[in-house]
Amino acid sequence: MLELEVKELIIDVLQLEDITPDDIDSAAPLFVEGLGLDSIDALELGVALQKKYGISLSADSEDTRRHFASVQALAAMIESHRKK
Repeated sequence: MLELEVKELIIDVLQLEDITPDDIDSAAPLFVEGLGLDSIDALELGVALQKKYGISLSADSEDTRRHFASVQALAAMIESHRKK
């Protein structure tokens, strides 16, 4: 399942040792509330997504902010990229 893959990627890339995929709510915000990630985390995650899925992201794009809203949003973006 893609959402599980995204959760595992987040945990690996950001070295969240005390968190399991089950601890991450797919619909919860990734930034501020929810996981409480910051802009450095977003940058690292963006690079990992580019490497793993070949997705090109613009750091200051509104679309990118929307895609990074939650695990569900990231999974949807990856899925739509795969269909192109």
